[in-house]
Amino acid sequence: MMLDWLETCRRLYNRCLRDLKTWLNGKKCPIDRCSLKQEYIVPADLPFPSYLEQKRQLTQWKKENPWFKAVHSQVTQDVVKRMHNTWEAFKKRGFGFPRFKKYGQFRSFLFPQFKNPPLQLPSQEGSWRGGYQIKLPKIGSVLIELHRPIPEGFVIKQVRVLSRARGTKWHVVITVQSNVEVPNPLPKGRGLAIDIGLENFLTTSDNFTIKPARFFRELQSRLKELQRKASRKKKGSKNWEKEQIGVAKLHHKIANYRKNFHFQVAHQLCDQGDMIFVEDIDFGISAKGFLGKSMLDGGFGQFRTILKWVCWKRDKFFAQVDHKYSSQICPNCGTHTGKKPLSQRQYICPECNYQTTRDHAAAEVLLQRGLGSVQFVRMDDAERKLPSNGDLSGSVWDWLDKCRSRNTQE
Repeated sequence: MMLDWLETCRRLYNRCLRDLKTWLNGKKCPIDRCSLKQEYIVPADLPFPSYLEQKRQLTQWKKENPWFKAVHSQVTQDVVKRMHNTWEAFKKRGFGFPRFKKYGQFRSFLFPQFKNPPLQLPSQEGSWRGGYQIKLPKIGSVLIELHRPIPEGFVIKQVRVLSRARGTKWHVVITVQSNVEVPNPLPKGRGLAIDIGLENFLTTSDNFTIKPARFFRELQSRLKELQRKASRKKKGSKNWEKEQIGVAKLHHKIANYRKNFHFQVAHQLCDQGDMIFVEDIDFGISAKGFLGKSMLDGGFGQFRTILKWVCWKRDKFFAQVDHKYSSQICPNCGTHTGKKPLSQRQYICPECNYQTTRDHAAAEVLLQRGLGSVQFVRMDDAERKLPSNGDLSGSVWDWLDKCRSRNTQE
């Protein structure tokens, strides 16, 4: 049923996009002549297919197509909103026109609101993994494995159903809300800077290195074998779909290995320092070079995002600093030593004869820049201030401290 919903949402998304492109192409014809080959002919008074206009047309579309009627009304409205958010983002940045979704490319749908709390415990005994169920409109109650309990004082606002590995693995992303504002960690304690690389996954300012974990390269031969088997099947057949599921599962396995490695490294860094500084490199540009496969296998952009979240959860200060010329400046005397080839892995300062590895010297320079850009503020637990209307303040702070203490013990 959820696979059918995803396919229906995909078709609705494509229909909204098709109406938008038809209206735009119909306005491109010059007023004094037409093309000799073909031309889009649309009524002159046809209104622009905006979000409100297409949302109003949903009622008529559901009468014409029973598939649309089988999906919850708020889910279909969110699909229309999703397409127009993509259109507005395109107009803002100037590139990246919305594309039609192929089969299998629409992987999630959203329930934007709930009248009653959807998460509940079953009444019978012998529950499975805690026995939590989530009640979704028109779908019913589904057993789920709740990764972490919903903290006291939080209200469930939205639920997104997410499909992974071509519909073989399912997740629900629960969005919760509270009226209490939790402040970000302040700079304090011991500083630590990291330099990202390929020879070592990272090198800290304390000369602590972590070897890279090449998950994609280790399973590349297995992935190549599965893709070769899939290429020999007739596209669109049942056997072809089975092979595609096997390829998707292996990709999902590689991504899980990499993400777990990133979380372990992030917690290890938080154990070593109270302030963590990273370089503000655009890893998307680096992935387009001749080292693109190694850069994508490392997943440095995902690691930086995970590290930022782990630092917030464990009350560690996180900041990004300027990476320019970090490998050309001596961390001991501050002399600019010029550009060096990538093959030169040792750093020797010609002025003060300071010697170390290239990545370690860059990490020390990043640490100096990070410490120079922050102002240290001491704030004890007794000095925390919350909004005056926060009746939930005690439960939220208890939950936050419990999460941070649990991560520290782990």
